[in-house]
Amino acid sequence: MRRGSRRLQPLWLAILLPGLWLWTGASQALEPPRPFIAIIIDDLGNQPGPGQRTLALPGPVTVAVLPHTPFARPLANEAHAQGKEVMLHLPMQATEALPLGPGGITVDMEREALRETFLAALASVPHVRGVNNHMGSLLTRHIGHMDWFMAELAAQSGLYFVDSRTTALSVAQRVALHHGLPATRRDVFLDTLPDNEEFVEAQMDQLISLAQRRGHALAIGHPYGATLDVLERRLATLHEAGIELVPVSEYLTRKEAIPLWQASLSPSPTAARNSKPSP
Repeated sequence: MRRGSRRLQPLWLAILLPGLWLWTGASQALEPPRPFIAIIIDDLGNQPGPGQRTLALPGPVTVAVLPHTPFARPLANEAHAQGKEVMLHLPMQATEALPLGPGGITVDMEREALRETFLAALASVPHVRGVNNHMGSLLTRHIGHMDWFMAELAAQSGLYFVDSRTTALSVAQRVALHHGLPATRRDVFLDTLPDNEEFVEAQMDQLISLAQRRGHALAIGHPYGATLDVLERRLATLHEAGIELVPVSEYLTRKEAIPLWQASLSPSPTAARNSKPSP
């Protein structure tokens, strides 16, 4: 009996060891990846100083440039030369009667006017990889205009959309996904209170905390002095928190690759939390 049991030992080892190796490999594969964030700086193109400071920020901060602005083209060209990703920051109508500036889309536009306005805005900013909305608390809740716009955006091969989420009623991300576009939405506004360093610091803490819990998070800020001061300090130390800063295009690719089991562990943030007053 002992002899037989000795003969069986190699057989049991042959059966169990491969299974143990596969289990170990699977458990390693299930380890969550390093948390990552994307940061977009909006409202660029009207003045050279804030644009240059934004381009000097460490790491792959994404720059969102307003169309038809005096410094849109040189700023986008320089950003591209430095390896920073460029977005079109497209003006969309707000609930308040605020001036949109050139290139804005409004709810009274017919489809052809919307198309022509968008294409002209896109042509005014070189090297664009994606689009996000400037203001838009009215237009982004209109499913018909969003359907027209996303169809035109999808016709421009390879672009993505980020919903700035200036209203909890926005349908922009949902319609973008319906059209097969890579799309996501803003999680945190860094500077709802402009030029308040303490507030920006707190929002950066929230961004990092959300990324650590969920695996990823996206923030939008503006080229205010306080915002840039905080980012100049904090971006250089992200590695200490185990966080990686990536361009928005890479953020979208990695976000799609996160396993469903991991994504389900952390619920999405409340709609429009940290919204700036809905322009």
